[in-house]
Amino acid sequence: MAESDAFIPGLFRPASLLPIARHREALLYTVETYPVTILIGQTGSGKTTQLPQYLAQSGWCNDGKVVGVTQASLSTIRSGKIPRRVAATTVARRVADEIRSPLGQDVGYSIRFEDVTSAATKIKFLTDGLLLREALVDPLLSRYSIIMVDEAHERSLSSDVLLGVLKKIRKKRPELRIVVSSATIEAESFLRFFATDDEEIGQDQRTARIVSIDGRAFPVDIHYLTDPCEDYLERAVHTVFGIHTSEPAGDVLVFLTGRDEIEKALQRVADRLPSLPASADKVLALPMYAGLTTEQQMYVFEPAPENHRKVIFSTNIAEASVTIDGIVYVVDCGFVKLRAYNPTTGIETLTPTPVSKASATQRAGRAGRTKAGKCYRLYPEAVFQSLPATTVPEIQRSNLAPTMLQLKALGIDNIARFDFLTPPPAELIIRALELLYSLGALDDYAKLTSPLGTRMAELALEPMLAKCLLSSPSFGCLSEVLTIAAMVSLQGNVWFTHDEKKREESARRKFAVEEGDHLTLLNVYQAFVTSGRKDAKWCQQHYLNFKSMIRAVSIRNQLRRYLERFGIDVTESLGSGQGVLRAGGQPPEERIRRCLTSGYFAHAARMQADGTFRTIDGGTTLHAHPSSLMFNRKADWVIFTEIMETGEKTYIRDVTKIEKGWLTEYAPKYYRVKQ
Repeated sequence: MAESDAFIPGLFRPASLLPIARHREALLYTVETYPVTILIGQTGSGKTTQLPQYLAQSGWCNDGKVVGVTQASLSTIRSGKIPRRVAATTVARRVADEIRSPLGQDVGYSIRFEDVTSAATKIKFLTDGLLLREALVDPLLSRYSIIMVDEAHERSLSSDVLLGVLKKIRKKRPELRIVVSSATIEAESFLRFFATDDEEIGQDQRTARIVSIDGRAFPVDIHYLTDPCEDYLERAVHTVFGIHTSEPAGDVLVFLTGRDEIEKALQRVADRLPSLPASADKVLALPMYAGLTTEQQMYVFEPAPENHRKVIFSTNIAEASVTIDGIVYVVDCGFVKLRAYNPTTGIETLTPTPVSKASATQRAGRAGRTKAGKCYRLYPEAVFQSLPATTVPEIQRSNLAPTMLQLKALGIDNIARFDFLTPPPAELIIRALELLYSLGALDDYAKLTSPLGTRMAELALEPMLAKCLLSSPSFGCLSEVLTIAAMVSLQGNVWFTHDEKKREESARRKFAVEEGDHLTLLNVYQAFVTSGRKDAKWCQQHYLNFKSMIRAVSIRNQLRRYLERFGIDVTESLGSGQGVLRAGGQPPEERIRRCLTSGYFAHAARMQADGTFRTIDGGTTLHAHPSSLMFNRKADWVIFTEIMETGEKTYIRDVTKIEKGWLTEYAPKYYRVKQ
């Protein structure tokens, strides 16, 4: 054995010490005997990293078969996206290291716009949304011998739909094995869901079996506030410094609701660091949220340097999907950003909402992984007692248009007959079908149209953006809309925010296009490809995120390959699109804006005298986000790609000016002019 082989990286515990190791034989017997295994285990018990290895070792990957492990892909709104891709990539890296195989060989991962697998891959980690996409090409998922749906109790939209699809597949492929990993609270409902195929519920042992793994949890002391606090962000930072100055060694995990809060908290920590006594240990504050690069996400897993206490400010990704070692103290703000879709206005918002009891308990449990810990809840105990037991499943509060499109593409035409774990409200289904019909993805009989509807389902984009991209050839701006689609699909912002606001704004102004954010993003991309691609300094000077821009290039290439596969001519137009676009008498900017209207007509708003915007039904007041070019600018009518709620205000981002007449021209089924 080479000397280096004798060491296990500090991040990884020997697998034999994990709680799941004692249950290896029982688990393998259950999976062999029962079609569905429901596995109850605390985060950190080893179920995600070890069970796939056990299955591969015991022959489930023979004959080229694959063990697939899905991670819940939660909210898709960019401003608050929970990075489930972090879970897929982190776990894949860990397992690849454990079996000493290069990532992408025996162990790989597949996330939206990134595939690190090969023909040799036996264990594949992927988001559940991506597995549903694979089912479009291979409806019986025949490559997989076992599919493990991880953290299914989180009840993400994609995992709920995936469970329904797997239940259907099982009738055609009885040899397929399904493992559903869950917290205790949902296990019985999963058992009943899969048992309904049996003649009598009493015989459900034939289909599914619950196996429980005891986690290695140490006691956690819970501390509550005596009175509610007005500013939990300030209180969280105050609590961190209280822990740091008075509690023994151990890292701190702070739960906040999103990127904006996390960045503010990091700034406040930095401001207070100079006031620490010179003799005290230092604080290493780190973020954990969606817009970070993979490298930045990996920092949180590194042990803290000597004489440092690590403090991680995280969204609820650290609640269940990812285990960070060394956490002894948890600070819980008591809120989580949940998306809620209003079928009346057609607006989907991301709103801070009180957590459920189940989530609060899960958060506290992060402190008891390696030794006894403490959890500081920034709310009184009476508030905890009044919290709902569980979070409302995503399927009951989301825009279902992407889901309905996918189900139709999978050949499930009768949505009402589809076996949902929890059926969505009828008005959400109706609204989704109406939108897809208006976009031209469904015909008068609610069947998928060809080729538009079929292609929209195959593109890894939101339906509205997919429609823009597929319509772009008829507007003569394919190359430009391809770029815009890549830029708005990025997770996280392309701009770096700095303290030097004035210089940053003047750097942005260089790229600004009067018509709005989408054309500005197009300018940014074209300038980057021309000047900045080989020079990270160029990005620094222009306050641009080099890694995000490189990712945009990669996403654009993948979307281009999709279009080529559809047989669409992807001949690039020159430079900024001059020349090619002038045909037909319309300037290029107008063609792009018309094309965007053909997809985003449902996201239209009109400016009011006070500078705010109103939705067309007049029911909702919207504000241009400070990061938008339309902030404090005049525009009569606009369309927008993103909406977010912060406190009292509802903001729109990625905003572009349009003409009122375009709405009825491109969406006659959606808008009628009042006589």
